[in-house]
Amino acid sequence: MAKDVIIACDMPDRESVISFLGRFEGEKPWVKIGMELFYAAGPEIVREIKARGFRIFLDLKLCDIPNTVRGAMRSLRPLGVDIINLHAFGGAEMMRAALEGLTDENGERKTKLIAVTILTSTSEEALRRELLIEKPLAETCIAYAANAQAAGLDGVVCSPLESGVIHERCGAGFLTVTPGVRFAGGERGDQVRVTTPERARALGSDYIVMGRPITGAADPVAAWRRARAEFLGGEA
Repeated sequence: MAKDVIIACDMPDRESVISFLGRFEGEKPWVKIGMELFYAAGPEIVREIKARGFRIFLDLKLCDIPNTVRGAMRSLRPLGVDIINLHAFGGAEMMRAALEGLTDENGERKTKLIAVTILTSTSEEALRRELLIEKPLAETCIAYAANAQAAGLDGVVCSPLESGVIHERCGAGFLTVTPGVRFAGGERGDQVRVTTPERARALGSDYIVMGRPITGAADPVAAWRRARAEFLGGEA
């Protein structure tokens, strides 16, 4: 997979997202469908967006007992999304069960599976005080990434700030999909560990996820093109 920008379409209903994507005309950006839209519009919105030619990262962050996650992934498999995720916190057995659910009867798996390490809204202080994890945040992310790789996953969701060290530990081919990206001078929103598209590229992110800086822009297409230009440089 080549590096690219994924637009987080965190919208409340089908009409909003279809209207938004209609502004891109012949362009086909990567789209992230998260819990808000999926719970409102159901699997059908995934099928519709996929049928329109968009590549999809289905961001549902599954985390449950292995058997439940295996079954959930089996149910989601026919949607044919390009990337799907779960929480690394669920453990290796759960991650292996998810892979089983995504694998068809012929032993083939078309969807890449990645694991969320630590949410980009979580600070070092919150990690210790609220989650009772005493290890440094970066060290925790690396450990979760290593667990995901050992379980057979394709990559992780992490902050751009951890991309480089995760690649050092897990190799260049292990994907890092990174939210927490804003244009220079932009609002942080509820993100804590943030950086710019250009800096994310330098840090080694494979994909960056941007929502409000693009979806909330006066000209979303121009904002998306700017994000790609800054992230991909001469490759855009």
